[in-house]
Amino acid sequence: MRRTSRLFELVQALRGARRPRTASGLAEQLEVCKRTIYRDVVSLQAMGVPIRGEAGVGYMIEPGFDLPPLMFTIDEVEALVVALCLLQRTGDVGLNVAAGTILEKIKDVIPKAVSGPLVTDSLYATPPGPSPVKGLDVAMIRQAIREERKLFLNYSDAAGEATCRLIMPIALAYDVEAHMIVGWCELRSAFRRFRTDRVQSCSLVSERFHGKGDALRRLWQTHLGIRNGDWTTVGMH
Repeated sequence: MRRTSRLFELVQALRGARRPRTASGLAEQLEVCKRTIYRDVVSLQAMGVPIRGEAGVGYMIEPGFDLPPLMFTIDEVEALVVALCLLQRTGDVGLNVAAGTILEKIKDVIPKAVSGPLVTDSLYATPPGPSPVKGLDVAMIRQAIREERKLFLNYSDAAGEATCRLIMPIALAYDVEAHMIVGWCELRSAFRRFRTDRVQSCSLVSERFHGKGDALRRLWQTHLGIRNGDWTTVGMH
């Protein structure tokens, strides 16, 4: 987990706590060592986050603290609602759960007098799309992309030929007919797209590609002529 994401998750963990959280408990939740929690708490305190407590006792955020609110126009809120509804088409269970949570938060913060039927009955998206792939954890793929961790794939290509690939995943494309993992394939020494419904098994490996993800995405987009999210120019393996 990148430091920025970890700091955000740490704040969220402390905001939801009703009693002091120990460094060991936080470390276990965020999958880091206690020393990292100590350093992150100091960093957050330096940023003005009102965390009280100390090592060996536990930490809490002072009552009343919250993250800065985002102010949206009605059109922006409607765009968010439609986008969240469209997530149903992805078949990504983790994203669908998160979308439902976000939608409930939107309902809570938008005044009813302003929103009217905005977030309840007036905006829909039809659910059909690729079915979830059994045995494939799409959340793990997204995690690998975020954390710049390599993936090992057992894969069947379009001709049904089985192959093993070690890739550096850089994107996940939610297409209408099938979802694709985009990555640098070490076997072919080139960018490739892999249909998730052809992945027989997928696992994280210990080897990482720290600091290379953004550069690989830029190189992929430049060399393959992708503009404004247009995936059609990318050859699928």
